[in-house]
Amino acid sequence: MAKSSTVRQERGQREEGPSPVRGAASQPVSVPLDRLIHERIRLGIVSALAVNRSLTFNELKALLKTTDGNLSVHARKLEEADYILCTKSFDGRLPKTEYRLAPAGRKALERYLDHMEALIRATREK
Repeated sequence: MAKSSTVRQERGQREEGPSPVRGAASQPVSVPLDRLIHERIRLGIVSALAVNRSLTFNELKALLKTTDGNLSVHARKLEEADYILCTKSFDGRLPKTEYRLAPAGRKALERYLDHMEALIRATREK
């Protein structure tokens, strides 16, 4: 897939392709899939922050069972999209990075979950 296509998908912009998912009463689901949070680690970050006021980098890393590099890359993408907020400080002499879910991230997660629920309903109706 071309890089511009990947960027477009991660920003949630729709590309031409298969017909929209149909929900209840065969109504098309109008919300496109948010490719930015669809990736496993990013969905994990957003989901974890949705049920916790905040989490540190190390807490997220342990929870998601991922590496420093992997977590930092995915967290940065979410931060650039204004889905999460990052605060850096020191705890004594140790650096501390803490993340919180931004209002835009909460809305994006709600839209994503609505889309997944519509997919489930449409699949079960068949």
